[in-house]
Amino acid sequence: MKAKSTVDEIRARFDDDVERFANLETGQSATIDAALVLDLVTATAARATPSACRVLDIGCGAGNYSIKLAGRLPEIDVDLVDLSQPMLDRATERVGEATSGRVRAIQGNIRSLDFGAGQYDIVLAATVLHHLRDDDEWEAVFRSIRRALKPGGSFWISDLVAHDHTVIGDVLWERYGAHLSALRDDAYRDHVFAYIDREDSPRSVLYHVDLLRAVGFEWVEVVHKNGPFAALGAGI
Repeated sequence: MKAKSTVDEIRARFDDDVERFANLETGQSATIDAALVLDLVTATAARATPSACRVLDIGCGAGNYSIKLAGRLPEIDVDLVDLSQPMLDRATERVGEATSGRVRAIQGNIRSLDFGAGQYDIVLAATVLHHLRDDDEWEAVFRSIRRALKPGGSFWISDLVAHDHTVIGDVLWERYGAHLSALRDDAYRDHVFAYIDREDSPRSVLYHVDLLRAVGFEWVEVVHKNGPFAALGAGI
């Protein structure tokens, strides 16, 4: 694997990009179907785990997923996790206005944090897992999340994904490039592609499904997929 950005380098970029992630209408603007996926994931999470009272939002950014979920489960307690303290500050403020429950901010790296055992009804992971690197990291984080869930709990992912078939991946990546150029211009496309190349190491949808099953999730569903972006849910 080619050299990728360090955790500190990724943290620094997100420290300077808070407001782009604080828009419920557009979500993360470079992500295809961001607003749709935000609504789908939170709707299905709330429906699949209707008695949820405690949520873990890893890589929470400015808090959009927790805010949307609190609109459906207005009394939830939320633990927010992110590398970036400015993101956490913004998320804490915004999520605190959306829920009557307790909001707690945890700055840290999901690779090394201990989320405990049987603590959460719902775990959210929006555009964060693609920063994991080798298979050992992916498995360790998924096992940690599985362990953190209460019986009957659910885990929800929305993320950039890769494709194991090169031709299919190339076609979908070209279409994503056209989407970015239409959104702004070719320079914006090149900018997004450059930081994806530096920072990200996504896996395929089937990789996610296989790993979720391997670490003990009893059901796994693909909620949405469009180009190199997908959303999945899993439960125990």
